[in-house]
Order: sequence, then structure tokens, then C-alpha cells
Amino acid sequence: MEEVRVLVPTAMLGYGFPVEHFRSGLAYGPHLIAVDSGSTDSGPHKLGLGSMTCSRQAYVKDIGHLLDAAHEAGVPLAISSAGGAGTDAQVDAFVDIVRHICAQRGYRFRVCAIYSEIPKEEVKRALREGRISPCGPVPQLTEEEIEASTSIVAQMGAEPFVRALEEGAQVIIAGRSYDPAPAAALCLKEGFDPGLSWHMAKIVECGALCAVPASKPIIAFVRRDHFELEPLDPMSRCTDFSVAAHTLYEKSHPYLLPGPGGVLDVSGCSFVQASERRVRVFGSRFVPSDRYCVKLEGAKRVGYRAIFVAGIRDPFAIREIDSLLREVEEDVRSYFSEIDPSTYRMVFHVYGRDGVMGEFEPQREITSHELCVILEVAARTQEEALAICSRARTELLHHPYRGRIATAGNIALPFTPLEIPLGEVCAFNVYHLMEIDDPVKPFRMEFFEV
Repeated sequence: MEEVRVLVPTAMLGYGFPVEHFRSGLAYGPHLIAVDSGSTDSGPHKLGLGSMTCSRQAYVKDIGHLLDAAHEAGVPLAISSAGGAGTDAQVDAFVDIVRHICAQRGYRFRVCAIYSEIPKEEVKRALREGRISPCGPVPQLTEEEIEASTSIVAQMGAEPFVRALEEGAQVIIAGRSYDPAPAAALCLKEGFDPGLSWHMAKIVECGALCAVPASKPIIAFVRRDHFELEPLDPMSRCTDFSVAAHTLYEKSHPYLLPGPGGVLDVSGCSFVQASERRVRVFGSRFVPSDRYCVKLEGAKRVGYRAIFVAGIRDPFAIREIDSLLREVEEDVRSYFSEIDPSTYRMVFHVYGRDGVMGEFEPQREITSHELCVILEVAARTQEEALAICSRARTELLHHPYRGRIATAGNIALPFTPLEIPLGEVCAFNVYHLMEIDDPVKPFRMEFFEV
């Protein structure tokens, strides 16, 4: 093959995409349809509790369109990080959706399910052998934290996808994956330059976010010495600037992007406007690592959460907001003096001041005429979290402050119940690199016909 064409419908499966734009990509004769469906961006609850990023209804809708296209074009479909966290149960949930749709529509596919959960005993053994190290500024892993995790997944590279394609898979449902892996897999299988393959995949795993204006479906044309990108929304276009800018997206270094098996180096890249809507990229390099490492992700249950939401309009209360919230917290801790203060946490989020950036907010002066205050309480039990939240809410409602004129409530409460239970709280406790000898072996693969 002198060219591989990769069609990507969107940055995140389950978020929806313009079907007519996506289907227009079939006219280019794609060799692979690839889409990612996972991220740790939204927190640890997907790993800790097994919840999925989107509803089953949303996944059924999106996967249905993808299976229609794969059936019509006769090309493989690769889906990564099933359900968001990529747990074994989430892979099975996606497989069930594929079975259901194929039974309804009379499709027949050879399916490969790739599972990414790593047994805890295997992780402990790797820890004892010195094959596990922190990924970024996190503590050293311990066997206690491994045991506390509800599940641990490893972020697979492209190799399991390549193996599945080599063995004739027409639909691949994979667990937790390095986001660009499914889009890069066919290029790597066909011997294309790994630097170009990974760079292309790193961009298109976000759909057409690299276009102006940003859109969803995109198609990539990978050739032996360059690749080209074109959005499928006719109102969007890729520019040399927009594609170069997206190359910097979600990276800790402007030129180097580490991943399973090596580092993508884009320091020597050139971005050329190939046509009004298409950009050509040269010069990407992939530098293999001495050791092959995969990232482990795990989460544990740590308690329960409750919140209340309050609006504040009084300019005197707004002026005194710091002392007001501090005194409310002091009252709550005094009132519940029998509860060990280290077992619960109170966090006030003040929107209109620094609710988004917190202590990193450079604009400290409050310029708005109203504030939204959300109190987040995390405690050992749901009942305890609600009790602490309730006490704080009633105290904030009536607490005095300098300049106060009103004798009624200080806050407006838009929701009932006034204290809202949010259920269990989870925390990431495994975010580490594990060295492996074989990039395929840790990932269980099952082939079957549907």
C-alpha cells in the first residue's frame, strides 16, 4: 500500500457526530474507521465505580452509524477505551451493543474484544520486581494501594490492534488504550513510518478539532513520506496554523510526546497548505524506548459526597465572602466536634470569584454582582456527608456578617432537596508506568463471530 486512509467520526464516541459529514468520508474509500471513547479527564469514578462516560442509548446510536459504515465500505472498525475507563465490564457492554445491532440489522462481523484489566497479583509482582515507577508527580505505588483499587487497567499501545487486524478482525472493541493507538494501527501494520503514523493518529484521535472552525469527522491520508488531513464538514478547513497548533495540544513538552514503546518527536515537522481545506505534514520522527512501558490506571472508593448550591446577591455578603465562609466552616467543625476532622472535607467553590481556577485564579477582585457558592462535603458515609452539608447550609443561610441589613436568609437555594447526595467518592491511586516484555501479552484477546 502506498496510502492508508483513516476515517475518524469524532473525538469521543457517545458524544454524537454529524452523520452526513461522516458518511461523506466513505467516498474517499477509507481503509479503517477508528474512534476513541475514553479519557481520565472526567475523574476517577468510571474506574472506581464502573460507570461509563455516556449513556447506553448514546453508544447504541453512535456505534450503529459506525457499523453501518463498516458494513457498507467493507473496512475494519476499531474502537478504543470502551465506556471511558476501558474496564473488562465496559468492553463487554460494548460487545453486547454490537451483538444487539448486528442481530437487528443482519450484519455479520468477525469481532475481537481486547481486555486491558491487569490482575492485582500481576501488578504486585511487577512492583516487587522493580518494574513499576510513578507517572509524573505521584507517590510510589504500594501493595496496599494496589489492593484498595477496584480495578486496574493498562493503557495498551497499537500492537494489540495490529495483532487483531492481522488475524482478520473486522470490528475491534478494546479496553483502555493510548488514545492514538487505533488510528495508528493499520499504518503500522502496513509498514508506514511510525513517526508519521503516530503524529497523524495523535491529531485525528480528537476528530477535526484541528480544523477551523473545529468540527468532528475527519479523514487522514498517510503516505510514505508525509500525511494529509481534511475535515469532512464542508464549512471547516485545516490550515497549516491550526494543525501545527493542535500538535501542541495535551502535551507536557512542545516537541516530545511519550507513549507506549517510544517518543514522538515533532521538532523537525513542516506544515504545508496542500489545498484550501487540506494540510500536509512532513518530518515527524518516532524514537523507540529502551524499555516498553504501559501506563497503569486505578481508582479506589474513599467515601461519600454531598453538595448544596446557593446564590448570593447581597453586596455586603459578597464583600465579606471570605470571612463569611471561614466562620461557617468553623461553626460546622465546632458543632460536630465529636467527628474526627481528618475524616471529612469541606470545599467551597465560589463561582464569580475563583470557582473555575481556585488558588490559581490571577484575578482576585470580585467584579460580579452575584455569586454562586457550591459546598462540597466528602465524608465516611452518605449520612455524615449530608449532615455536615446541612449544618453548613443552615449556618450560611443565617450567619451574621459586617454590613448585614437583612434579617431573613443570606442565600437563595435553587434546588430541593436542599442538600443533594452524590453517592460514593473515588480517588485515583494508581497512575504509574509498568515495564513489560511483550506489548501484546498482557492484553487478553477474544475473537468471535456475530
